[in-house]
Amino acid sequence: MASSGIKLIANNKKAYHDYFIDETYECGIELFGTEVKSLRQGHCSLKEAFVRIRNNEVFILGMHISPYEKGNIFNKDPLREKRLLMHKKEIVKLAGKVQEKGYTLIPTQVYFKGGRVKVEIALARGKKLYDKRESLAKKTADREIERSFREKNKVS
Repeated sequence: MASSGIKLIANNKKAYHDYFIDETYECGIELFGTEVKSLRQGHCSLKEAFVRIRNNEVFILGMHISPYEKGNIFNKDPLREKRLLMHKKEIVKLAGKVQEKGYTLIPTQVYFKGGRVKVEIALARGKKLYDKRESLAKKTADREIERSFREKNKVS
């Protein structure tokens, strides 16, 4: 990842467990200086984060960016809502999709790309409990197949 100029800051693994991801979008994020410095140190959490569209603007809520240790009065509220930067056409398209039954917007990754902070958001549908169990069973089966394949090749 580092060779392509992308440095991962935070990943939302729970999103892939709780949702079916249909489409992903890369967007910028409006931050203040001390928030960027804190992100450079890797202090970010997406666990409770979600995305809302209001007045043709996209906002991320619940994303926790820890206050910068060496910061002072310029530190912002760690849980403040942050505006995401997207093209108007994309926002209108996403707003239409979110109106459909079962669709939501969730952040999946925060990363640096070319010195700028980017957020990857996903258009997702919620999984039911049986879907989660099915995914877990499939993952376990794949892991067992991989393990047996490795053991078989090791003996030869």
